[in-house]
Amino acid sequence: MAYSGNPKEYSVAVVYGGTSGEREVSLNSGRCCAVALEEVGFSVDLIDPSKNADLVKLIEGNYDIAFLALHGRGGEDGTIQGFLETAGIPYTGSGVLASAQAVNKGKAKELYEAAGLNVAASAVIGKGDELDDADLEEFAGEIGLPCVVKPTTEGSSLGMTIVRELGQLRGAIDLALSVDEEAMVEAFVEGIELTVGVIGNDDPRALPIIQVVPTEDEFYNFHAKYAQGGSKHLCPAPLTSEQTEAVQELAVAAHSVLGCRGISRSDVMMDADGVCWLLETNTLPGMTDTSLVPDAARVAGIEFPQLCEKIVALGLE
Repeated sequence: MAYSGNPKEYSVAVVYGGTSGEREVSLNSGRCCAVALEEVGFSVDLIDPSKNADLVKLIEGNYDIAFLALHGRGGEDGTIQGFLETAGIPYTGSGVLASAQAVNKGKAKELYEAAGLNVAASAVIGKGDELDDADLEEFAGEIGLPCVVKPTTEGSSLGMTIVRELGQLRGAIDLALSVDEEAMVEAFVEGIELTVGVIGNDDPRALPIIQVVPTEDEFYNFHAKYAQGGSKHLCPAPLTSEQTEAVQELAVAAHSVLGCRGISRSDVMMDADGVCWLLETNTLPGMTDTSLVPDAARVAGIEFPQLCEKIVALGLE
């Protein structure tokens, strides 16, 4: 059903929390979204899928739509989307396939590369892979140092390390594999860190670009993302019109290549030569007071409650 434009006609289940390593962030996102949706006029309940009673409530509650404010595994990987499809409940954001593809950084990079989008060299290592010193030297030789090691399906930079010396590589891989089944070793791109929200289904458009500047940390890690004052967001990013267009086109292309719907946010590095490198796409980006997509939307003239309403409307299309 298409959205009527009258929020008072709709009952919304804000699905938040869950069981991933990003649970606390998701709880914060969900609370913020619930307040915003109620401000617009929706009837709202908060549902935590880590609780069986809440899952029963979700199925039996006769909700018009589930507003997904989950992050990480169990939320962004297609799992909850498949559950909602089975239960016949409309939901916000991307579907099962797009979610599963986007959350796996290795799979997403294969799709980006096949579509001609610019990505850094990388390799994926599984938990069962036995690596000797020669293997590590080969990775370092092919991908280069410094490199980035990160879990393939965790978000919020959990388990991520910038490796500058060969001796650090094994420990970084072990750290990533302690929180995930696979680790990605990726060439480190020195440059400006940019992130772009994209909104829409069949005709997506990019929001203003944000340049992320961590204030204390080496890179945009968990602390920089969520601590008050952990990073500065320059929006719109101080880029030329040509650079702005190139970065926004890259983010929209990533959204479309993965088959995303509703909202996404892609992270891009721009190196010293102005070349843009696509890192990853988040299908359920953070929606907290310090989150990036709400910041960009405000610069575009869309206040947070109206952004949440737009996401509901896209979910009902």
